[in-house]
Amino acid sequence: MSQPRCRGGFPPASRVALLVVLSALPVPAAHGFGHHRADGPAPNLDRLNGRLVGKVHDYTCNHGADRRIYSTALGQRRDVYVYVPPGYDPTKRYPLVIWLHGLAQDEKTFLEFVDVFDRGIATGSLPKCVIVAPDGTVDGRASLRGPVTLYLNTRLGRYEDYILYDVWNLATTNYGIRPEREAHVLVGASMGAFGAYNLGIKHKKDFGVLVGVLPPLNLRYADCRGRYHTNFDPNCFGTATEYRPNEVLARFGPLGIVKVRQRDLLGAAFGGEPDVVARIAAENPAEMIFQYDVRPGEFEMFAGYAQCDEFNFDAQTESFAALARGKGLTVHTVMVPGGKHNRETGLALLPEFQEWIRPRLAPYAPKD
Repeated sequence: MSQPRCRGGFPPASRVALLVVLSALPVPAAHGFGHHRADGPAPNLDRLNGRLVGKVHDYTCNHGADRRIYSTALGQRRDVYVYVPPGYDPTKRYPLVIWLHGLAQDEKTFLEFVDVFDRGIATGSLPKCVIVAPDGTVDGRASLRGPVTLYLNTRLGRYEDYILYDVWNLATTNYGIRPEREAHVLVGASMGAFGAYNLGIKHKKDFGVLVGVLPPLNLRYADCRGRYHTNFDPNCFGTATEYRPNEVLARFGPLGIVKVRQRDLLGAAFGGEPDVVARIAAENPAEMIFQYDVRPGEFEMFAGYAQCDEFNFDAQTESFAALARGKGLTVHTVMVPGGKHNRETGLALLPEFQEWIRPRLAPYAPKD
């Protein structure tokens, strides 16, 4: 049975649901996890580390010196933070978590909720692990209206290679990381959640755990009448086939004056390509589980979503989970009743995430 409808005011139309993220809009609480402003300064790292049980290592130019890593894939220096757990011992091996931020955010957003993970590790609700938080923006600039990388290799740059080679090498060369793919986690919020599933499925030899918070997992979701802004109904389910760059996907603010169009999200990466729909289909997690022949038990998958997500990522998540179940795959889904695409909903999902991931990482965490 369908859930009560949360959305309204969107005209039905056939469309490619190319809405990947939308923690980015200039409206209150529109971010996936933290609420870092695109043009805001970084928090004081010494003060932050002073209250953490673990520690954040700085590979950025945010704190008085340029410590950025060089990305061969992008041909430029990039910001990265690395969190190490309390009692970190470089002679031991730890699970690796790569955190991917949302749109209009950057690596500094991680500093706003790293204490949540730190408390989880300190209390034993989260196994000890190394967490890497790279900057996934275009040219290192978080922007509300800038182009979206999606963590893909596109005409914007080789952002997939940046994560899978440059960031990966930083972690595995400088920190004690377990070699097993089951000990490697890709996790993200909103756009980062898309990146986590997309990159994980492509590189399943390296990653065994995929986590999405407020995730866009089926970019071509539509119901059987070609409409996007409807709740998922397994008895009325189809696939969108058109890219409409000028179509309004979402409205925010008083009287809906802030509009988000398809071109705002996908135009920079895909909009100019003649085969844009085929390109999107090739990067769509809901289709990639078939394209890459994901097998039962190959991944541990978590997807936490808002019942009333303004961008209808709830329908995307539910349709992805249904397609995965049809293939014999297991996706652990958690829905926040009445939740929106915002920080509060993302944080509300963290306890369930920690409960879910603890038994999956515990066998790979070092024993004290």
